[in-house]
Amino acid sequence: MNFNKQLKLYRERDGYSQEELAEKIYVTRQTISKWENDHTYPDIHNLIALSTLFDVTLDELVKGDVAIMKNNQHIEAEKMNRLSWVMIIFIILTVLSIGPVMLLWDWYGLGISFVLWGISMIAALKIEKIKKERDVQTYSEIVAFIDGEDLEAARAKRDKKRDRRNKTKIVLGFSLAAGVLAAISSFLWIWLS
Repeated sequence: MNFNKQLKLYRERDGYSQEELAEKIYVTRQTISKWENDHTYPDIHNLIALSTLFDVTLDELVKGDVAIMKNNQHIEAEKMNRLSWVMIIFIILTVLSIGPVMLLWDWYGLGISFVLWGISMIAALKIEKIKKERDVQTYSEIVAFIDGEDLEAARAKRDKKRDRRNKTKIVLGFSLAAGVLAAISSFLWIWLS
């Protein structure tokens, strides 16, 4: 969390208006508004006054509540797991449905496969958004994020060239596997009918 969000959270928790808080620490209401809207940042004296008034440490005021942040990370990790399963299941359904839908509805049946594929891609895009927000790039970072471990240790091990090679291998391998499954599925449905 950012300071501006923490300030608003503690101000509202203690029932202060911006005007009342400004009077308590001897600044203007506009100054409080600028802090909460992230236009300016208080000096150390004001930070100390705020932490004393709200009865929180400077770390809690500036960085946010660590327990809340860990809980948010846990929630996002669970969401990432669910999205991963949605993506995998719908990719498998896409691959397995190509043969049957082509057999039943000719080329028009591919629309069903495209819808299934689209759902898997939406899940993949949401996963990428979470990864981008948390700066999670490598497999070890993803595992550390999901397990709630320290991401900085995983980031220190980052090797960009190796990561690029591994990503390429994964994409090519997955594409090859999907193509083989689609071909087998199509062949089986044509052969069985």
